[in-house]
Parts: sequence; C-alpha cells; structure tokens
Amino acid sequence: MSPPLLTRGELEAALKGLPEWRVEEGVLRRDVQCVSFPSAIELVTRIAEVAEEMNHHPDIDIRWRTLHLSVVTHASGGLTRYDAELATRIDALAAD
Repeated sequence: MSPPLLTRGELEAALKGLPEWRVEEGVLRRDVQCVSFPSAIELVTRIAEVAEEMNHHPDIDIRWRTLHLSVVTHASGGLTRYDAELATRIDALAAD
C-alpha cells in the first residue's frame, strides 16, 4: 500500500523546516552548490546511502558543481512524509 499524500497543512508545516526546498509541479526540488565536482560526487554518494537505507530515492542531476535534486513518492502520485524526511536528511548532509 502506498503512503498517504501530505495534506496542504502538513506540506506547509514541512516546508517551514525545509527553507531551501520548493514545490514545483507536485515535486520537492532543491539545488545544492558544492565547492567542486568531486565534492558534488561525494555528496551524491552520501545521499545514495541514506536513500538506500530509507528505500526512497531522489532524482539527481549533476551539472559540474551543482546538484539538482527532486523528491516525490511516485507510488503515491505526490508528496508524502517520506519526501519530507528524505529532504530533511539531505539538508543535514549538505550542511556538513
């Protein structure tokens, strides 16, 4: 069974704790600027470890030093608590 979608109120509350993220076309998105291409790849590796642990995987586009991240629960057709949790964990990794 797919996890339930966040209500508008739940999404607004989650976004208050995720100031770097925006919702576009029903998807959470964030760009992360890294200091170098190798550091961007290192961050992707760390994100992959968390994604595997959660069994919830973001879409990641790497453009030199910039990561373009997208998070959505495809099985539910929108945003769920798993997306907010993954975004929070990505923020912690990006802050390191």
